[in-house]
Amino acid sequence: MSSYSHGIAIKKRYGQHFLRKQSVVEHMLANVTLDDQSSIFEIGCGDGFLTKEIIKHSFARLWIFEIDPEWAELVKNTVADKRTEVFLENVLDVNFERLAPHQPWTLLANLPYQVTFPILHMLQKNRAMLKEGVIMVQEEVAQKIVKTSGRGYGFPSLFFQYFFEWKMLDKIPPTAFLPPPKVFSRLLYFKPRAELQPIPNEAEFWRFIKLCFHQPRRTLKNNLSQGHFNASLLSEDVLKKRAQELQFDDLLHIWETVRGQ
Repeated sequence: MSSYSHGIAIKKRYGQHFLRKQSVVEHMLANVTLDDQSSIFEIGCGDGFLTKEIIKHSFARLWIFEIDPEWAELVKNTVADKRTEVFLENVLDVNFERLAPHQPWTLLANLPYQVTFPILHMLQKNRAMLKEGVIMVQEEVAQKIVKTSGRGYGFPSLFFQYFFEWKMLDKIPPTAFLPPPKVFSRLLYFKPRAELQPIPNEAEFWRFIKLCFHQPRRTLKNNLSQGHFNASLLSEDVLKKRAQELQFDDLLHIWETVRGQ
């Protein structure tokens, strides 16, 4: 059975779950700093529940990227604010050079769950244009991003923590949405790291990290045997470890040992 808002069907194919709890959007806004120079973008406005809270604040511009023509049209017609522009576009197809003249940008968004990681990778590639943001993601995804060891800790944890600082905010129950999703959600604050630790041959390093976590319960020796890295350069003590037991600096040191010149 379909759910409706403003007489428009909420569409499962776009992963649409519309926030209905006012305190959540207020909390999102309370965790970013806005003034009359701020540039904000929103991914997927839906029926404008978050948008209507944003426009109560000071900012220079709000750009909204919405994939669904019915919601884009509704928000264009109901949010009367000259600082706001709605683009009928999939944000994953957007060339971020369009945003460059008005950087840095603040992101406020309830992300569609099925494209969370593609959007996070898009943000990583364009992080130089970002100031900060608060996003809503699935609780399980939030935990993966912030983990520093153990179950759930893996390539996404290391990769996204390297490029961004993260802070867990409120956990959001399914009842806060229409229709309710089957899982809990989480607000996450992020901002790009001002300085990045140098990594020799960085692209290859991240491929190496993926291999280290290829089967998280297996040892480094087993995982590295699937690749071309010279594991014989590592001590038996190191080879017996699982990647989930190791921090970024440990893995960087191992990388510097095995990578060769």
